[in-house]
Amino acid sequence: MDDSAGGKPRWVRTEVNLDDHIIVPNVDPTVVASDPEKAVEDYVAALTTVPMDRRRPLWDFHFLDFPTPKATSTMVLRMHHSIGDGMSFMTLFVALSRSTDDPSRQAAMPPLRRTGPIYQLQPRPLLLSCKALLVWLLSYLVLAWHTLVDGVLLVATILFLCDPRTLFTRADSGRKAHLRKRFVHRSLSLDDVKFIKTAVNCVPKTLSLHLNM
Repeated sequence: MDDSAGGKPRWVRTEVNLDDHIIVPNVDPTVVASDPEKAVEDYVAALTTVPMDRRRPLWDFHFLDFPTPKATSTMVLRMHHSIGDGMSFMTLFVALSRSTDDPSRQAAMPPLRRTGPIYQLQPRPLLLSCKALLVWLLSYLVLAWHTLVDGVLLVATILFLCDPRTLFTRADSGRKAHLRKRFVHRSLSLDDVKFIKTAVNCVPKTLSLHLNM
């Protein structure tokens, strides 16, 4: 991105130098030996205070080459939100992954057609009388009214209200723009995920998404 055009960033074509984007930091061995998971969290928290250089592509990989109780090493990917959102990145990673059984084949995706009682469409009642037809029309009028009210409230919120300031709110130009933030992660047992999946009869991908939210 180029900020030289009157302070307004714009996309420009550039050549990517991988040495500027692939980073293998030297983490204090004492901190890693005492608590490797905390070392990962401290590094990510410190990374939130470092602004991205807009003179080059807004992404970088950070490889933490030390073992944790859950993994041999850790990779931290930092990307600007202008490149994409969470779902687009997930789709990209799935497209780049391969099956462990057959490396030449892409990773299997959950079936598009889901089964189970929570995914079954309820049959609509037949319009057997004028009363049922009247109730059906009234429900659509109520739906249209609520849609209109929600639209008016949305416009009023955009014009007259502001979101409350949180830790993730972008700082004003006069304030410190890069405040330290801490991201804490937890690991779930695959057996627990399978147990919940069996209990609610849903796919693990949907369950994991709900747990992350």
